Amino acid sequence: MDLSLLLEYVFAGVAYGGIYAVVAIGFNIIYNATDVINFAQGEFVMLGGMTAVSLHSALPLPLAILGAVALTMLVGAAIEICLIRRLESPSVLRMIIITIGVSILIREAALHLWGDGVRALPHFTGSEIDSISLFNARFSPQVLWVLGTCGLVVGGLTIFFRLTPAGRKMRACAANRTAARLCGIDTRNLVTLSFAISAGIGALAGCVLSPITQTQYDMGTGLAIKGFTVAVLGGLGSSMGAVFAGMALGLCESFSICVLPAAFKDVISIVLMLGVLFVKPSGLLGARSGPG
Repeated sequence: MDLSLLLEYVFAGVAYGGIYAVVAIGFNIIYNATDVINFAQGEFVMLGGMTAVSLHSALPLPLAILGAVALTMLVGAAIEICLIRRLESPSVLRMIIITIGVSILIREAALHLWGDGVRALPHFTGSEIDSISLFNARFSPQVLWVLGTCGLVVGGLTIFFRLTPAGRKMRACAANRTAARLCGIDTRNLVTLSFAISAGIGALAGCVLSPITQTQYDMGTGLAIKGFTVAVLGGLGSSMGAVFAGMALGLCESFSICVLPAAFKDVISIVLMLGVLFVKPSGLLGARSGPG
């Protein structure tokens, strides 16, 4: 394998790995606040991308993306207020089943609203045929936007959780919700905030991913599986773990094409997740007890 082909595989793996990492971070935010895996996270990614495409018909691209993120955050908050908050002392299994049901409802609503056609946002920089050359390897400038988004999400969340009052309260809620409630912290609103932030991060990932892979109503399920795999690999609750695991999974999928048919690419994530669950259930970097 020559250097240019090797680099092209690396660029492709890094691009997808960055998206997987952002989706996994959305999983981690809700897990830290509620100990629940939100399997509707992939639908937030789809919803963000589809909404941005619709808004872009009337608005400039930056405003369409901001609008899509804001609307998806409202959907995430509404799901928590209408479906999760009303439950009194629900079991984790019951809440997981609810998020799966929400995922199905969002997917079917998207099918009726947008149809089964494939849509896409334009590339943020240049056009589809524009590319950057490095050692004779060519890659889309959208890859840089994916990496920048991943870095922005991790850096922004780090600042939010460590320096803002709401972020510190969410860390306290993640560490011990009962103790936080006894200290006067309104844990219910913090859970709502965690759903809104998670939905917004997913929507942003959907917007950045749309020019590369395009957007369709049923894309959320696959991304949810990949995001959950990355969250498990990196250690549930760890943002940095999600980044490292996302890049590792993206690169493994990219290079697997050299030895396996492309149809088997999605099997890689399942095999890695099962392997880690058997060998080290806490994740490669160890689970975290709070956001970060």
